[in-house]
Amino acid sequence: MVKPGNGATRNTPQDEHDGRAMGLSVGWTVFSYLIGGMVAYGAIGWLIGKAVHVSILFPLGMLIGLAISLGFVIYRYGRQGSVERNDR
Repeated sequence: MVKPGNGATRNTPQDEHDGRAMGLSVGWTVFSYLIGGMVAYGAIGWLIGKAVHVSILFPLGMLIGLAISLGFVIYRYGRQGSVERNDR
């Protein structure tokens, strides 16, 4: 048994959850970038398509938004160890 104050450390359940929570936050960030890009550019495509009476601009806007978001996610998180460097 480990007694407090003798210099020994012990992993607590909180330490294990902190590492998992960091991975979850990155996952939710990537997911929100992808969804947000589709929503934003889809709305822009829908507005322009409504103004010029071309309905294909809505799905094209969503695809363009997804492509831009995916490029940003690859740029930001695609490099090995980029998350650790940004947190310091």
